[in-house]
Order: sequence, then structure tokens, then C-alpha cells
Amino acid sequence: MKIRLALHGCRNRPFYYIVVAHSKSRRDTKYIEQVGSLDPMPNKWNEKLVAIKFDRIRYYMSVGAEPTKPVLHILALAGLIPPAPRTLVMAKMNRAKLQINDGKPTELADGADGQTEEVQSSV
Repeated sequence: MKIRLALHGCRNRPFYYIVVAHSKSRRDTKYIEQVGSLDPMPNKWNEKLVAIKFDRIRYYMSVGAEPTKPVLHILALAGLIPPAPRTLVMAKMNRAKLQINDGKPTELADGADGQTEEVQSSV
């Protein structure tokens, strides 16, 4: 069994269900149980909404269901499992991109010597 994302929604407006399904079944076909949902499009407050049934996910993981990498990332951010080291690296990179320098947002660019340097954006 796998805990994975099942795509729903329409064009340019994705919506995912977090489902428990057999590992051999296709992505959007019949599943055993829906254990959450994910709306990856930010709302007007720049929030991505996630709903998770923690008790059901704990149960399915205890009987041997394995989460896929995207679901593992979501569960780590929700605090259900310890985060992977890559998750912490990505969070640090995202914070660096959002850093504000003199009132203007900065972007990271690769320098000629392979090190990163800050570049002022013209926005």
C-alpha cells in the first residue's frame, strides 16, 4: 500500500487528495481511503491549504503503508514525522530567496566561481 496524491480539479487549478491506495493501481483510480487533501494554489493570503487525518495516516503507516516523497514532505512539514535533511535545505534556500535587502527583494544567482551572490531585482 502507498499513501500518495491523487490529482483532481481542472486545468490550471489542481487539487489533490491524499489517499491510501494499492501500490500497483494508477494515480487517479479507485483508492482504499481518502486521508487528506491539498490545495497547492495559494489563496489571497498566500497560503496553501492542507487537511490531514493524522490518526488514519498513523494507522496505515503502522500496518505497512509507505508514503511517497511528496506526501513524506507534507507529513514532515505537518510534524507527523521528523523532516528529511533535504527538506531543511530547501527551507533554508527558500528563506534566502525571500530575504529583503534595502527594501527590495533579492534573488540568488550563481557567480562565475560557483559561489552564490546576491543580485538586486528591479521589481
